[in-house]
Amino acid sequence: MSEKNSILQRVKLIDKGVLFMLLSALISALNGAVAKVLSDSMHPIEIVFYRNFLGILILLYSFKKVNVLIDKSKLHLLFLRGFFGSLAMLLFFYTIATIPLGEAVVLNKTSPFFVTILAYYLMKESIGLNTFFALIIGFLGIVFIMKPFGVEISIEHIMGVLGGFFSAAAYATIKKIKDIYDARVIMLSFMGVGIIIPIGFFLFSSYVEFKVYTDIYIWLLIFFMAIISTASQWFLTRAYSLSKASIIGVISYTNIPFAIGFGVMLGDSLPDIYTFLGIILIVIGGILVSKKGKK
Repeated sequence: MSEKNSILQRVKLIDKGVLFMLLSALISALNGAVAKVLSDSMHPIEIVFYRNFLGILILLYSFKKVNVLIDKSKLHLLFLRGFFGSLAMLLFFYTIATIPLGEAVVLNKTSPFFVTILAYYLMKESIGLNTFFALIIGFLGIVFIMKPFGVEISIEHIMGVLGGFFSAAAYATIKKIKDIYDARVIMLSFMGVGIIIPIGFFLFSSYVEFKVYTDIYIWLLIFFMAIISTASQWFLTRAYSLSKASIIGVISYTNIPFAIGFGVMLGDSLPDIYTFLGIILIVIGGILVSKKGKK
């Protein structure tokens, strides 16, 4: 009887974890859709600036509740985490604004492949034959999406892949400092650099001008993005705490069809056969790489 109860409890936990991951994936795709809507009125660099500015205000308020000591021994790694993460966000928002939402999300999902490669070179982790095969599958998927054999290859797709790379670099840095710094300090480094880089563009480049927006619609969208980003992270954390990481890792790829759906609602065309094949290959490769990582 106790064994049956144990099985039922496990099923309930898995169901909750899957549900939370589905909610996180849906909200994450919605976050991308909001960024795409904002890109009609704002430059992606401005979106990054305002998004991180609001995030910093929220984090600074949280520091009032609990005092946090900052270890100065690894500040360079803390800065690198912020730098890599900020570049990843800039490139992600740029691709969202310039290519179909589903494709932008898929290219960002290449980060597990780059994490594996960086772990091999920086942390001396081994790459087995199965993992190498998974990497080949994933990068073949990138080839199908970018279509280098035709005329549709674009700098936007290259930027999307670079966004995945910098996301991986940020994850690798987090692995080095996660036991040294409070999570809020790590997030603050990310958001802090995330406003410094846009300010650099505003001051020293003619690429984008800083604007103070008075349109209440734009501010509502920015606040909404900040709220749903936080909600997505909360559901993601809960999902991994309730179910096996291997299961949740697979479910996380559901944000791709969600993103495609939101993209179509916003005017994107449906993926062609090459893009569709590329998506399938990247998902398969990502799942295989993730399973290797969990083992």
